[in-house]
Order: sequence, then structure tokens, then C-alpha cells
Amino acid sequence: MDKSAEDASSQLGRTGGNSTSPVNIIDTEGGNDNEEELEYSLGDEELGSEEEQLEGDTQAPVQTSNQDAIEGDTLDAFKKKKRARKSEAWDDFEDVEVGPQKTIYSECRHCQSRFKKTKTGTTSSLLRHRKNCSKRLEKLKIVEARQQKLNFPAADSRSNAHSLLHTGKFDMAAMRQSAAEWVLMHEHPFSIVEEDGFNLMMKRGMPEWQKISRTINKKDCLSVYEREKQKLKHLLSKVKKISLTTDLWKSKNQKIEYMVITGHWIDTQWRLQKRVLNFVHVPPPRPGIAIADAIYKCMLDWGIETKIYTVSVDNASNNDTALRCLKDTFSRNKCLLAKGKLFHVRCCAHILNLMVQDGLSEIQEIIHDIRASVEFVNKTEGRRLIFGEIVHQLRLPEKVLIYDCKTRWNSTYEMLACALKFHEVFPRFKDREPSYTFCPSTEDWEKVKKVCSILGVFWNATHIISGSDYPTANLYLNEVCRIKTLLDSKANDEDNFIQLMVWKMKMKFDKYWGECNLMMSIAAILDPRLKMRVINYCFPLIYPPHEVQANINKVRQALYDLYAEYVEVHVSSSRDSGASCQIVTNDPVSKSSSSSSSTMTHVTGMCEFLSHIATVEPVQPEKNELDIYFEDGLLTATEKSSLDIVNLDALKWWKNTTKYKILPKMAADILAIPVSTVASEATFSAGTRVLDSYRASLAPETVEMLMCAGDWCRKLHGVKKMDKVIYILSFLAIGLFIHLAAGFFICVYDLFGGRLGPPCPGIAIAIAIANLSRFNMFLLLIRGREEVRDFNDYPFLCEMCFTLRDGNGISESVYFDIKLSFICIDAAPEEV
Repeated sequence: MDKSAEDASSQLGRTGGNSTSPVNIIDTEGGNDNEEELEYSLGDEELGSEEEQLEGDTQAPVQTSNQDAIEGDTLDAFKKKKRARKSEAWDDFEDVEVGPQKTIYSECRHCQSRFKKTKTGTTSSLLRHRKNCSKRLEKLKIVEARQQKLNFPAADSRSNAHSLLHTGKFDMAAMRQSAAEWVLMHEHPFSIVEEDGFNLMMKRGMPEWQKISRTINKKDCLSVYEREKQKLKHLLSKVKKISLTTDLWKSKNQKIEYMVITGHWIDTQWRLQKRVLNFVHVPPPRPGIAIADAIYKCMLDWGIETKIYTVSVDNASNNDTALRCLKDTFSRNKCLLAKGKLFHVRCCAHILNLMVQDGLSEIQEIIHDIRASVEFVNKTEGRRLIFGEIVHQLRLPEKVLIYDCKTRWNSTYEMLACALKFHEVFPRFKDREPSYTFCPSTEDWEKVKKVCSILGVFWNATHIISGSDYPTANLYLNEVCRIKTLLDSKANDEDNFIQLMVWKMKMKFDKYWGECNLMMSIAAILDPRLKMRVINYCFPLIYPPHEVQANINKVRQALYDLYAEYVEVHVSSSRDSGASCQIVTNDPVSKSSSSSSSTMTHVTGMCEFLSHIATVEPVQPEKNELDIYFEDGLLTATEKSSLDIVNLDALKWWKNTTKYKILPKMAADILAIPVSTVASEATFSAGTRVLDSYRASLAPETVEMLMCAGDWCRKLHGVKKMDKVIYILSFLAIGLFIHLAAGFFICVYDLFGGRLGPPCPGIAIAIAIANLSRFNMFLLLIRGREEVRDFNDYPFLCEMCFTLRDGNGISESVYFDIKLSFICIDAAPEEV
């Protein structure tokens, strides 16, 4: 019996003696008479305290003499004290006297069964009965069900999914559920639960653990998916408005295309929430009508077809067709606010990408030469060493060149900005490397410098408005205004290629942002730091002079129309909840003998009077909350205030304000609108890992279960999805630390080797550890080759080897070992 059962049994023993069950007397020593029983000997397990002996001795005369008391105390000092009972049986048994002979029996506290005392005082029979006593076992189950243990979470845990109390009993069903959630959260294959190492670990920690097959694990994952889906449905049923982002993605291994739908809303605690709602397969040819049907089918499945506020998509033509179809459908059902003017939201990150790609087309040849130069230098270790020596001679602070992803303009910008810092190194590298024939010229570097000054603004804007964990709609207008101002200032640049590049970018800007964007304007107005001032400031910079006032009036009218719709919804909901003063009672006395209805309606005199006043008393007009909001002025930071006005969370400000009733609801719905599809595109990164070459045969339904349930479980337990690159880097850092520690001894030997004589055993061990750690790092990097495709995105690790060499004076052998480890990252396995 475990410890919890023993504790419960101890509690039962102290409270179980009041039962009225029939008394059973069991004679364990049938040949003993009463006199023999009275003279039983007390064994080690039966010895009681002196107080018990004195209480049981009723024949002794009472002495009141002080002299006798003193003599008694003197004699007690020489008496041998009896040890306390230690047997577990006495938790459930007690001694009782039976009959005129006062025969001592041991009585069960639960069922009142009695056992005659033995001469030796053994408790074997008591322990057997205690183990099989039916009433004790019944009470023990009740106590165990009530008794719980504290289960405090880890200090860094963000999960609220489990209670802090548990019974302490092993539950295999709960363990299977946890294993399924683990597989879903961290995108593991179903077969991971069949691995011998996993089951060995679980068996050591929990001997009751039973091995799970991949088939059972898949069923458990499906059960978790269905459970979390029902919980999410219940949560969405309480949401008033929800915004969606959607995008299409083609699986490289399955060769089929999926559509992801992500929901964004503000919960009752005023927190921005987002969930992956669907990850469905869309068969070809995927016209706009098919996309609209797939989105609407998903909305019907979740029961949110009447709650859709906006849908954010990229600028593909089939998405435009799909959104027009959906808008027409919702307009017929009168489900859209502001007459659907805010329904279609174009992804701002996609617009920025199109603008930059058009601009970069003017310097494609220069970008090609710089990209080829970076690849050439990083191709071999010898070239890296030569390049590093030149950098060391010029004493440049930067150490590493980074690659770019050709389809990501921000990655190309980072490569150009990094290579620009080494523009003095490349000509000197060309003198030392005859096969290097594509070195950019000085004029090329000047063009790159000017291009990077423009792209830096786009890069900052993309990082600001592409967040999905905080509201970004209110930041949208200011960044657009900044980009337009930059393009206007560069339109008359002295360089023709800059003028041509800016002209192409302005053409794309006017195509998507040339018309007044109501969504980004209204969201900016609802920022208490901006209000209408931001419209009056930005519109003259964005639009032509003859369109400025018309656009300001357009935004203002749309804002007041939207507010009027929220007022109407608020009044109707208040009327439905509080207009009726009727009291419905279910009085059993007034029930009719017929089977019609037992519910009676009573109208009080106060209700009649209030109804009369509502018809004859004129209603005092309330001041518009928008007018009050504008009259209050802008939110500014005072000297005594600790408010961070620059990084103000507009959503939190609306949550804490008590001055308005309707406007905060409107602001919450507007601020929840995502201005980019980054949240949906992030799901595709997980899809690439889930649908690897080993899982290409998964059915689309199983893929949807893995993608959606994984997102829900991560949100349930507060788990942040860690990139596999970071996972590998953590092991790399450990290996590098061991390597450097061992390299320290090698360095000492290199410095004093000539004077120390032959290598000592410590130096030999250090060399062995260094070689072993180098080999482990090599295997780790080769194993992580598929995940670490662009390791130069993490230049701090590459810079570490230069810093250690130049700043700490480590030896060339250790330096080469470190560099060799980094070469393994960029080289293919066959090259290494």
C-alpha cells in the first residue's frame, strides 16, 4: 500500500470507531481460558503506555497521602518504561474488555470484529483482517477520492490547463492524453511513442506506464483535436466580431495546395487572440469562386458566418474574386458593418514586398555580383581565412558575411547592408584570389548604399506592422505616410537609376494606396495619441491637394456611420435584456388543474408607471461619445506621469477607460483587424516541418488535425513554438563551450610546449576531449543540415570565433577547430 493509502487509513482508524455494525468475536487461540488470557504477555508490538495501564487498573485503591505519592514517584524512576505500539494494525484496531471477566480483545474500528489476544502479542491476524476488511476498503476509497496533493507548476510555466491539485494516483488515460498533446505541440511523428528510449524513460519514472502504439497515439491526437475544437466553438459562440486572415500554400512533398484560415478577435479580458481555424485542401484549378466556397464552408462549420468583420488576403486576383463573392453573400444577409467598406483588407506586407521587388529590379546585376561574392568567399575555408585576415588588418568591427533568400526582399536587404560594411575588403580580396572575377565596382557600392537607405525604411515598416501578437492596425497609417514621404523626396534624386526605381515603387503605391483606405484611417483615429490630428497631418502628404479634404470628409462620415451602427446594436441589446419588467413565477399553489401551463405572469404597478413615463417624458439627448472623444484632446505624457507614450498599447488604454460605453467596443473590434497575413503565413512554416519527406502520404484530414490541434494545444499550455534552428544552436553552444574549455589547455601547451617537454597526460586528455567535441559538433551540424539552411542569419556565432582569436589570443589550432565547425554548417555533407 502506498503512502497516501496509509495516511488515509490512519485517518479512518481515528474516526471509524463509531460504527454500529454487529460484533463478531473471533477466537484465535481456542484452547486458552479466561484466566490464561488475563495473564497474556505483552510483546514488543503490544506494549502500551503507563497511562493506559493506569486507566485499565480499576481495582487499585486511591491513595491521597503525599508521602505515598513521593514514594510512587521515586519507584517510577526505576521502572522499565514500555515501548509504544508500532504495528500498522493499531491504526485500525483498539483494545476492548468483554464480559464479566474483562477479557481483552482487539476490535476493528470499522466492522467491530474482535480478535482474542495471544500470549506472544503478535498482530498477524489483525493485519490479515485489516487488509481484507470490506468496510475499511470502502471508506478508504472515499478518503482517497477526496484527498489531493499540491502540484505546483514550474516557475517558467505559462500553462493554466491543469489543476494544482491531484489525487496522486497514476492515470494511464491522462498520460496518453498528455502524450498526444506533446506530439501535437512539438510536431513529432506518431511513431515517436514507440521508440525504445522514450518508453524506457517513462517506465523508469512511472513503473505503471504502458507502451503506446502509433495507431493509438493517432487516435488520441484525434480525440484531443475534437475536444479542443468543441471548446473553441464554445468560445467563438461568445465572440461578437471576428476578423480572418487566409492564404494558400503548396506542399513541396505532397504536391497539393492547402488554404489556412486564422481567426483574430478580442476576448472578454481585452486580450488579442488568434487561432488557426482550418487548414484545408483546395483542389485545382482553385478559382476565386472555389476559394470563396471553401471559406464560407469553414465559417458555417464554426458558426461564425454572421460575425465576420474583415478578411485579410494578399493581392492575388483569385482572392479579389473570392472576396467579392463573400461580400455579396454577407451583404444580402446584412451581416457586414459599414456596408462592407472594411470587409476586404489587403495585406500590407505583401504590398511592401511588391513595391520593393519592383525597385530592386533596377540593380539586379549588382545584387547578383554581391550574392556571388558572398558565396565565393564562404565556399572554402582558405578563402574565409584570407578574407578574415583582410578584415583583421583593416580593423573592421564586422566579421561575417551572410547569405540571403532570393524570394525575400528583407533577406536581400540584410545581405546588401552587411556586404556594404566590407566594401573595402572585396578589392583587396580580389588581389589575393585570381579566380575572383565579379568584384563590385566603387560605383556599384555607391548605388547599393543609396538603395539600402531607401530599403531601410521599408524594412522598419515591415517589422512594425507585421506583428500578430499585438494590435497593428493603429500603426498602419503612420508607416504608409512615412514611405510616401520618402518616395516623394527621392523622386528628384540626381541619379537616374534612383529616379527610375522610385518611379516604379510609386506606381505600385498609387495602385494599392492611391485611394483612401478607410480601415487604416479609422484605426489610427481610435488611437488616443492620434485621433483626427493624424488624418489632418498624413492625408496632405499621401494624397494630391485636391483630394485631401474630400478624403478627410469621407473618413469622418464613415467613422460616424460605423459608430451609429454600434449605438443601434447597443440599444437593441439593452432593450432585449432590460426592457421587460414582467416577473415570471412558478407558483405550485396557483397551478391549474388542467395540463395547460403552470407559469403565471405578474405585472407590477411600478412597471406600469415606468411604461407611462417612457411614452410621455421627452428623452434628454445624450452627447455623442465620438464628439466627447475628440474634445478631450490628444493623450500626452506629462512629467509626473510614468506613461510610455511612444510604446502605448491602445487596446489596453481602451480597456481601462471608464468614460465611454459604446466606443470601447468599437475600438476593440477595429484594433483586432490584422493588416497583414503574417499569422497565416507563419502556419506554413510549421506545415513544411509536419509534411516532410517521411510524412508526405498523410491524408489532408490528418494534416488539418495536426496543424490546428498543434496550434490550439500550444495556446492551451502557453508553449512558444521554438524554431529548430534555435534548438540546434543550443546544442551547438554546449559543444562549443566544451571545445573551448579543452582548447584552453591546448593553448597553454602551445605556448609552453617547447619548455614543458613531452605532452603530459592532462594535455593529452584535453586534446582528446577537443577532438571528440569537434566530432560531435560535426555530426550535429550534418544532422541538422536540412533545418539549418541559412546559418548566416545568426552571425553572432560566426563572429564568436574571430573574437576569441583576436581578443583572447587562442592558438591557431583551436581557432582552426572552431572555424572547421562553422564550415560544416555551410558545406554540404559530401563537400566536408
